[in-house]
Amino acid sequence: MAVTQHETTIAEAADRLSKELPGHRVEILQGRLTVTPPADGSHALSLSWLIERFYDAGAKGAGLRYVQGIGLWLPTGADDYAIPDFALVEADFRQHKVQKACYAADVFRLVVEVTSSNWSDDIGVKVDSYAKADIPVYVIADRHHDEAILCSDPRNGTYRLRQTFKRGTSIPLPPSIGVDVELPVDLLLDGDEA
Repeated sequence: MAVTQHETTIAEAADRLSKELPGHRVEILQGRLTVTPPADGSHALSLSWLIERFYDAGAKGAGLRYVQGIGLWLPTGADDYAIPDFALVEADFRQHKVQKACYAADVFRLVVEVTSSNWSDDIGVKVDSYAKADIPVYVIADRHHDEAILCSDPRNGTYRLRQTFKRGTSIPLPPSIGVDVELPVDLLLDGDEA
């Protein structure tokens, strides 16, 4: 009897893990499979607060939508994709689906990640991946280092501007995102006012 062997691709492994680990975030970042467990309460509150902030800023009236956990197809590898915690996207983003539940990078105006157990991906490989995808603005609520980081102005695969913000300050988002918003660092890190 002949035995047929099938080598599992990284994309197949990601699909299998997504089914086997409900609630976990499975991503392929620069050819590396990553799995993140479900968020904690402060993380979830940070995302809820962002929705309120962009609603109040009139994002919908500006032709934008704010979403959580949708796929972003990355140009860094054949199967690469990320699932940002929060994104500000063009209103017609659903017409730009690439594959799976991932959308073309050019519909994203802003991406926000709130760090969890895999914080090194958010401040490392995702900075590089989002810059290569030309995501105009990337905000990191870095709970591991108790600060927030604003990356903007991607050129030639890197962010030209990178600013760090401490507690008690706010991040003024660039007007290029389409709405006028400032993000208080404490709310990004804690999800609620202390």
